[in-house]
Amino acid sequence: MARIDAFLKLGTQQGCSDIHLAVGVPPMLRMHGELVPIKFRDLRDTELEMYVNEILRPTQSEQFLRGQDLDFSYVSADGGRFRVNVYRKDTGIGAAFRAIPDHVPTLGSLGLPPVVTRLCDYHQGMILVTGSTGTGKSTTLAAMIDLLNTTRRLNIISLEDPIEFVHRSKMSQVIQRELGTHIPSFAEGVRAAMREDPDVILVGELRDAETIRMAMTAAETGHLVLGTLHTNNAVKTIDRLIDALPAEEREQTKSFLAQSLIAVITQILVRTPDARARRAIVEIMITTKAVAKLIMSDQTYQIPSQLQMGRDLGMQLFDQALLQALAAREIDPDDAYVYATDKRLFQKYVTDTSMLPRLDTPAAAANGGGSGNDSTGSRPSARVDS
Repeated sequence: MARIDAFLKLGTQQGCSDIHLAVGVPPMLRMHGELVPIKFRDLRDTELEMYVNEILRPTQSEQFLRGQDLDFSYVSADGGRFRVNVYRKDTGIGAAFRAIPDHVPTLGSLGLPPVVTRLCDYHQGMILVTGSTGTGKSTTLAAMIDLLNTTRRLNIISLEDPIEFVHRSKMSQVIQRELGTHIPSFAEGVRAAMREDPDVILVGELRDAETIRMAMTAAETGHLVLGTLHTNNAVKTIDRLIDALPAEEREQTKSFLAQSLIAVITQILVRTPDARARRAIVEIMITTKAVAKLIMSDQTYQIPSQLQMGRDLGMQLFDQALLQALAAREIDPDDAYVYATDKRLFQKYVTDTSMLPRLDTPAAAANGGGSGNDSTGSRPSARVDS
């Protein structure tokens, strides 16, 4: 058993989402959005290198020696599955382990709106799940794939970096391919997938122009394409796609988005009232004729008004979703205030009134209203014996 498994086992027993190991500090667990140190000594350079080398394949060790960061999946001795990033920093090496549940969640268990289930009925076009790192995009996509796998007879090809949730074929055939192991790039993976009789193609990240171009081609030629982007609302998602391609392709890209973009689901994770979990809050844009017209006329800044008025179609802004979750007592009001766009709507719900002047100061406004993850809180530290 690799020695690093002891930290991973402790983290999963504590219910953390991530385990961080870095030279010069003790191991850290991310608990409900906040970092909590383990009661353990500061990790030394040679010590952590030995821990990490025990779980690397020879080819990965060679890549890391050449100065490359590593992204891969790892299964610990007790069967826990993790997405891993190993990197170098000024004081030595570091590693981040994202814990992956041993079962694929359902859309219902994630508490996502019913419209997300209905989106899985489409046979052609593009659906994007967006948000910053660590907001559960991969989990939402895994739940969508599981619904398709359970209810329809499809050939589903999933391109991931790395493979996280493992899907067992049910009604559908699910083929999972990993970047660096099975495919050299997402763009090449999509190109190959289109020759493999797919019905659904999942692209782990639309991270470059060629991948975006290939995903658009797949969506236009009769396939359902699911993908992710690191954008924090629908407007920025559309603008990012348009700006990612050369200027001479701008009109073609706008035309694609107007005709083939089905929906953009953007999500954040907000603490529950007991601070023991986080709940997904989503903004949803459906590409209606009105939205398509705004895209074609370069008026994407007006899209939020369409989301606000489109509740009967399943559309919603973040603030609408936050207010609904607050009314149902599903999220912490102080955390909701931090993530709100129009904070005036949420001031009456705030329980920690010291937040109000701090977040309303000119300096805080310049920084976007403050952050909900700037402290580690006062939870007791986890412990591992040295």
